[in-house]
Amino acid sequence: MKEWLFLFIAIAGEVVATSSLKAAEGFTKLTPSIIVLAGYSVAFYFLSLALKTIPVGVAYAIWAGLGVVLVALVAWLVLGQKLDLPSMVGMGFIVTGVIILNVFSKTNVH
Repeated sequence: MKEWLFLFIAIAGEVVATSSLKAAEGFTKLTPSIIVLAGYSVAFYFLSLALKTIPVGVAYAIWAGLGVVLVALVAWLVLGQKLDLPSMVGMGFIVTGVIILNVFSKTNVH
């Protein structure tokens, strides 16, 4: 089960880093730039640990899917960006896909 914890830490690191990119203003602001670099470092390190047992296709699908949804939620809640109905439906499909992948796929863990 620790490989799943590693994957979720990797996703959290990626969400923090990606959400901080706007504040980094092209890496011209020091503190947000450090957060971006640290977040991506955490993300890739823990993703590499997760990939020891989770197939790369499964891990990346979960990483990308949940990352998109979580970054959009942060942008909505923190940055005040608007989400319209099609974007919410699309993200719902992404979450549904991740659930199907985890519940029904036999390629989950090798």
